[in-house]
Amino acid sequence: MNQGELQHEDAIELAVVLPTFNEASNIDRVIATLDRVLQGIVWEAVFVDDNSPDHTAQMLRDRSREDRRIRVIERLGRRGLSSACIEGMMATGAPLVAVMDADLQHDANLLPQMVEKLHAEPELDLVVGSRFVEGGGTGDWDEARLRKSQFATRLGTKLLNLTLSDPMSGFFMIRSERFRRVAPKLSGIGFKILLDIVTVAREPMKIAELPYTFNVREEGESKLDRVVAFEYLLALYDRLFGRILPVRFALFATIGVLGIAVHFAILTSLFEGLGSGFIVAQSAATIGAMTFNFFLNNALTYRDKRLAGFLPMLRGWISFCLFCSVGAIANVGIAAFLYDESMAGLTLSALAGILVGAVWNFALSSRFVWGRY
Repeated sequence: MNQGELQHEDAIELAVVLPTFNEASNIDRVIATLDRVLQGIVWEAVFVDDNSPDHTAQMLRDRSREDRRIRVIERLGRRGLSSACIEGMMATGAPLVAVMDADLQHDANLLPQMVEKLHAEPELDLVVGSRFVEGGGTGDWDEARLRKSQFATRLGTKLLNLTLSDPMSGFFMIRSERFRRVAPKLSGIGFKILLDIVTVAREPMKIAELPYTFNVREEGESKLDRVVAFEYLLALYDRLFGRILPVRFALFATIGVLGIAVHFAILTSLFEGLGSGFIVAQSAATIGAMTFNFFLNNALTYRDKRLAGFLPMLRGWISFCLFCSVGAIANVGIAAFLYDESMAGLTLSALAGILVGAVWNFALSSRFVWGRY
């Protein structure tokens, strides 16, 4: 069978989902690698691209015209590895679906072994490529990075009562039918999709682990950044407490508390330090706190939908400030009403006002500032 020429009677056996962001330099290499290692397996590759500035999606569309095994989903206005994986895995009819990075740091040679394992053991739901079982390794990682990864692994397994040696692995293969059963419960937060999958399943998954060594990235830049560890902690929080207080609202409220500290710091500096009038100092403190909250929420709370570019950021900041101003009015109004009507004491009235204002700000910001799509 020539490359890309699938016969009608050949049912797709495996879909490989590859989330991408600025991976144009790796596309041809990863396609060639899949073509080489998956000989004898009818496969397709589902690339999920987060609107890469380097035109990764367009390159993939060009390749798909030549090779029908190549598919591309280009997402607009949202980012995130876990959510990209979920969309890609839901977009295929293949009975088996694998997830791996497009930078070839995951060893694609393991894919046929994963397929064989799932075929040989029908009771298995999931096969994980593990760096921490015998025979696996972390390649050129320095000692500091290895210690951080091991600490995060121990933290996740302890808090969530997992038996996996590498729950942070982003390299695995699962039966599609099993994945679709858990998909509606997935949070899609951060980078650790495997952790999400194994912790939401009502029935414990039957899992096998195969060793592999993490490869050195040869082209492009790593998609990981300083926020990865933070998002991992968010994922753990979501699994432990997300049903009680949604993680996005919890983060929004936490940043709001930090904003109060910023407000008083600016107010004190201007009013007491520089001798400014109270109205001037209070106005500057209010704008400063809202600006602080806007940029931190854009970077963290709405990281998967974050605004970029001068005009979108300006429009977003203005909208955020307007909504928060109305929220502040609602805060004061509710608190004053409850207190004046003797329905609650001072503390409870103030807390009720703060809660109403926070919910108002969160709801409108989620919908109108970061809810473009």
